[in-house]
Amino acid sequence: MATGAAVWPLVNQMNASADVQALASIEVDVSGVEPGTQITVKWLGKPVFIRRRTQEEIDAARATALNELPDTSARNNNIGAEADAEDQNRTLDEAGEWLVMMGVCTHLGCVPLGDAGDFGGWFCPCHGSHYDTAGRIRRGPAPENLPVPVAAFISDTVIKLG
Repeated sequence: MATGAAVWPLVNQMNASADVQALASIEVDVSGVEPGTQITVKWLGKPVFIRRRTQEEIDAARATALNELPDTSARNNNIGAEADAEDQNRTLDEAGEWLVMMGVCTHLGCVPLGDAGDFGGWFCPCHGSHYDTAGRIRRGPAPENLPVPVAAFISDTVIKLG
């Protein structure tokens, strides 16, 4: 019993501090995001892209066959790991208008530029990775699609990350 009491402070210090726990989830107001634009927010020390896609962007992503993708995994933390990279499995809403992704290139951790690249999505100028309008890797050295973090709408205009 005395040993447990003596060891507890050492174990407890390894728990996340209150300021880190407070940042484990954030709420983002997306009421000002117009179709065809995106905002970037910082969450857990990393950029998160929140894009409100146009119908043209949705159509382009949904017209892409899985066999055209280097990575066929959805990489969406909101659904099962076995889900494929079909556009419907990467978006936050059923209509496909809202796309939320970690804004870190899966090659070496650079931050890709939006509205760029050969597929109208994101382009990482550091080593030439091109992502499409669903954040899926299409060309370049990046091995995986941009990951989708745990996220959900908690109202019509607020998305909760984490």
